[in-house]
Amino acid sequence: MKVLILNGSPRPNGNTKALVDALKEGAVSKGHEVTEVDVARLDLHGCLGCEYCHTKGRGKCVQNDDMQKIYPLLQQADALVLALPIYYHGFSGQLKCAIDRFYAIGAPGQLKLRKIAMLLSSGADQVYEAAFYSYHKNFIEYMGLEDAGIITAHGSENKSEAKREEARMLGASL
Repeated sequence: MKVLILNGSPRPNGNTKALVDALKEGAVSKGHEVTEVDVARLDLHGCLGCEYCHTKGRGKCVQNDDMQKIYPLLQQADALVLALPIYYHGFSGQLKCAIDRFYAIGAPGQLKLRKIAMLLSSGADQVYEAAFYSYHKNFIEYMGLEDAGIITAHGSENKSEAKREEARMLGASL
């Protein structure tokens, strides 16, 4: 199985990365091919809403930025993992920018993608509702993906061995 992880944290060695690394260990241990994309390090632009991708572009976005590197990975993936810190109760801007650009190729049934999981890190608990809503509405309901699981970690538990083990198990279960 090909697993694509979109890491939306701007901190290269932060709490989100610790969860991502553990999930990768679990997935690789089961023979999955894992690709991690650090979206905060890419040159991504927001969706223009121009509809080029759905008219003249026939599934190709008019913008020539680093999203062009993500599209083929997304088209080949069997499972997608969204990994992000929670900012103001929602997705990090870096990851949200990439997700908005799925519009060019992400209509229901157009991707090989079948499963989705999410890793959320935060400074406090009780801040996940907006991320849960987007995850369920955009990926499970709209795109029809199977919910493989969500891991939340806040405060001191972010880099705890218990949370890393939970992430390893999620990776292995994909």
